[in-house]
This record gives sequence, structure tokens and C-alpha cells, in this order.
Amino acid sequence: MNILITIVCFLLSYLYGSVPFALVIGKLFYHTDVREKGSGNLGGTNAGRVLGKKAGFSVILLDASKCIVAIAIVKMIASHFNINPDIIYPCAFICILGHCYPIFAGFKGGKGVSSAIAYALYTNWIGFIIGVCVFMITLKISKYVSLSSILGSIAILIASPFIGYSLSGIFTNLCIVLLIVYKHRSNIERIKNKTENKVSWL
Repeated sequence: MNILITIVCFLLSYLYGSVPFALVIGKLFYHTDVREKGSGNLGGTNAGRVLGKKAGFSVILLDASKCIVAIAIVKMIASHFNINPDIIYPCAFICILGHCYPIFAGFKGGKGVSSAIAYALYTNWIGFIIGVCVFMITLKISKYVSLSSILGSIAILIASPFIGYSLSGIFTNLCIVLLIVYKHRSNIERIKNKTENKVSWL
């Protein structure tokens, strides 16, 4: 029974993570497919670049809600069926994976940053503050959302053993960092070549 419930938790996390809010908002309110403009990425940064600040922040908030909702649901299920509460960590990662590779958008989604930030907020507020501070300082200096996202996630990972994350949490943080770095590999290359776009709408 526990194996079946665990699979259900994984599936629910992935499916909710797969909801492409940038695509929904773009088509519903702006009659625009954000995949066809800007970077083509289904994330808040590209939504803001293509649709404007209001749409960008809306997408960021909705994408951030993914991990919070998924973890809250999984927590209730785990409590009801007496499953190890650490199941929230792999479920959070699977939710972010769903955002990056959504079944509802041809497995081409965002880069997981907003969802990862919300994951940090829900699981460890100290880690969240550390990540956001590093993100904002880097963004202020560089204007690169990609670089800010990478460094913010790495800062949380480095702090993880010292701020109360369990081994499952630390491993999940490592997986999230690797995923974010992988999803930003083209951005890293452009930063090296000094051709990366700087954010102007934040």
C-alpha cells in the first residue's frame, strides 16, 4: 500500500508541476504563445519579457505555488497513511522536474527557479532568505537572472547541512542545483561570451 501511495504522490507532484502557467496566461489573456517569442522559455522571465511586468510576476507567483501546493498535499497524504514525512523532498524535486519538462507542453517548460525558491520557503525559511539575498545581490550587480538563479540555489545547497535540512533534503537540494545548472547551460555559455540578455523589466 505504501508503495502505491508513494507512486500517487510522485504522479500528483509531477502533474501539478507540469501546468504551464506562462502558456495559459499568454494564450488566455494576451492571445500570445510565449514559446514563439523571446527565449521561448515557459518561465516568468520570458513571460515578463514578452507579455510585460504584470504577466511576468503573475507567472512567477503561480510557478512558485507549484511546490507549495504539491508539498502541502503530499504532507496530508503522508500523515494520513503514516508514510515517512521526508517524502516531501523527492516530491518537491519531481514537481520542479514537471515544471521543467511538462507533459502538458511537449516536455518543454521553464527552468525551475520560481518553483525552487518556493520549495526553499516552504521547507526552510533560513535557506529561503539566504537564497533570495544571494539572488537579489547578484541580480542587482549583474542584471542576469540566470546567474542570479544559479548562485542563489548553490548558496542554499552550501548552507543546507548547517540550517537543519535532513539528508533527504540535502540530496534534494543537490538535485535541484544540478537541474537548474543544466537548464541554464546555454545561459552560462552566453554569459561567457558576453551575449546573455540582461533583464530590464524587473
